[in-house]
Amino acid sequence: MNSSNLRECAPVEISDNDVMAAMKSMQGYIDITPADFREVYRLAYALAKERMMTAFKAADIMSTPVHAVRIDTDLVTTATLLAEKGISGAPVTDTTGRIVGVISEKDFFRQMGASQGDSFMAVVAHCLKNKGCAATPMKNRAAGDIMTAPAVSADANITIGAISTMLMEKNINRLPIVEKDGHLVGIVTRSDLVNAFCMLG
Repeated sequence: MNSSNLRECAPVEISDNDVMAAMKSMQGYIDITPADFREVYRLAYALAKERMMTAFKAADIMSTPVHAVRIDTDLVTTATLLAEKGISGAPVTDTTGRIVGVISEKDFFRQMGASQGDSFMAVVAHCLKNKGCAATPMKNRAAGDIMTAPAVSADANITIGAISTMLMEKNINRLPIVEKDGHLVGIVTRSDLVNAFCMLG
């Protein structure tokens, strides 16, 4: 996340325009009582939040540089990278740096015989029951062999509101941010999004 462009956990700032728009949206004569003020504040806050959801873009919150692997990177190296960086997945690029897919724990789990929704312990149980490591057959394979493709990606101008919707609808944990030619420029993870929404709370 680019902290120079986005202050983490800062309160939403309600502008005079937000307040005026909120007051205009209320029906009838406004007698400024505490209850009226709370209603004006509620409406103004909602408007301010909506404004922030569209004002901030991927470019404001994305993490750079991106930890990515090439399509021909072997799975031992890929798994080691994910473990060392403490991440659950990474974009996969071709030899020119253009994104071609994403590889994550889910892809490894699937290759190890895990079903949709299975936990890590389910995979361990599978290994123990079958007297062997379910990961061994992947030893001589590459990222391109098991990655999820095509990758879901977006450009740097996508709003944080649209990113949130995309992550939920696609059931993904990360959104690679690319240039028009497909080259990676950053990535927005659920953690980046949570940090951004912290300032809207």
